[in-house]
Amino acid sequence: MKFKQSIVIASAAVAAIAAAATAAQAYDGQQYAKHATITLEQARQTALKTVPGATITDQELEHEKGGSGLRYSFDLKTGQGEREVGVDAMTGKVLEDSVEGPNKD
Repeated sequence: MKFKQSIVIASAAVAAIAAAATAAQAYDGQQYAKHATITLEQARQTALKTVPGATITDQELEHEKGGSGLRYSFDLKTGQGEREVGVDAMTGKVLEDSVEGPNKD
């Protein structure tokens, strides 16, 4: 009986870990990814190279003016505050690198 309980508990733990890992890769605008030529991971690497030492706190793929009109937008936390980096989802070019103020959208 204890063996069966251990298997059930272990299975639940594995399922919870898998769900958490999937959620970590989810992002707003994911439905546009099929139109992008640059992957989320490639865009993340570009954003992190743009602001070395930063940590990404939020990410999304959105339609926005500038560049191809489809961009990954990243909020990054640095020792000096927060920044936003926009990466064109078609070319990989950095479209925005700005300091976030107190009234960020």
